[in-house]
Amino acid sequence: MFLGTHEPRLDEKGRLILPAKFREELSAGLVITKGQERCLYVFPSTEFETLTQTLRQAPVTAKAARDYQRVMFAGAHDEIPDRQGRVTIPQGLRTYAGLEKECVVIGANTRVEIWDAQAWSKYLTDREEGFADVSEEVFPGLF
Repeated sequence: MFLGTHEPRLDEKGRLILPAKFREELSAGLVITKGQERCLYVFPSTEFETLTQTLRQAPVTAKAARDYQRVMFAGAHDEIPDRQGRVTIPQGLRTYAGLEKECVVIGANTRVEIWDAQAWSKYLTDREEGFADVSEEVFPGLF
């Protein structure tokens, strides 16, 4: 499980240092791909394989499923972090997420998300009130 918020920077080669607390789980390999809301999703390779198996269950005749899979898999980049915990984010993915230098890396349960720092700040500001207003009807029996 990935938790927390971290603020690494991209270097001039488009590399990002993964937060130390995430490195062990990602050390065997990871997949970076386009996420929703213009962030990047980072999955441990094993978790990405599980997701792939789930997506294979969707009927190829369902247009929304085809569209989702095309975007996710066409933008995917697999990598093994180097000894310093760095990963290279390909230019196409950096452009998609608007990543230049200041980034925010968040733990999002089974995945990590990489955000442009300003985009994350705006997203969080826009969503925090709704988070505070979530009621029992949204997650029955959870709280």
